[in-house]
Amino acid sequence: MSLRDELRFLHDNRHLKLSADTMATMDRNAEALAGSGITDRAVGVGARAPLFTLKSATGTEVSLAALLAEGPVVLTFYRGAWCPFCNLALRALQEHHDAVTARGARLVAVSPQIPDESLTLTEKQGLAFDVLSDLGSDVAKSYGIAFDLGEELGALYDGLGFELQRVNGGHGRTLPLPATYVIDSAGVVRWAFVATDYALRAEPADVLAALDALGPDALGPDALDSDALGPGV
Repeated sequence: MSLRDELRFLHDNRHLKLSADTMATMDRNAEALAGSGITDRAVGVGARAPLFTLKSATGTEVSLAALLAEGPVVLTFYRGAWCPFCNLALRALQEHHDAVTARGARLVAVSPQIPDESLTLTEKQGLAFDVLSDLGSDVAKSYGIAFDLGEELGALYDGLGFELQRVNGGHGRTLPLPATYVIDSAGVVRWAFVATDYALRAEPADVLAALDALGPDALGPDALDSDALGPGV
């Protein structure tokens, strides 16, 4: 089953855990976000990726500039460990992590959660890639993908026990859209996936295909021969 199929299955069965009123509130706010034009303002293909330095789950500072000096970067934004759709997407990326690194690229995930929450997620999911904390969503804002929850949806999330004020270090009302970027070693976005629908995520096979499309000159020094690259070749 593809990640897309898993996400759709989860969405189609959300009625098993959520009330009709809750789903209606989510859908109403999702429609408003889709109509806001935010995706038109997001960083897209051909743009230079905004640089940043963020703390990893273990407290180490990670710089995008330093990563790009070693090769391409796959940068993915997720809402938080409280989001089951995000967890599915991160698990799928972990399953393809070896294929990403075989292409000489680095995979990095960014969320507005505090490092302690990222560490818990990393350990629980067994993630081998860096999970960075974008407190206040400043990096997400620089990519044009940050949005503020309205009062209605914010209150709903509070009622569901997501504790966004705590896990996001006091910035509970600002979240990133689901977004994934393939950035070449020159710092240029070569492929982008940005969605307002929280049930959609970049398909790992599409990410690998985007890395392959960079060509050997754009891949990192650790890229393997094509026979060893695995899925997506």
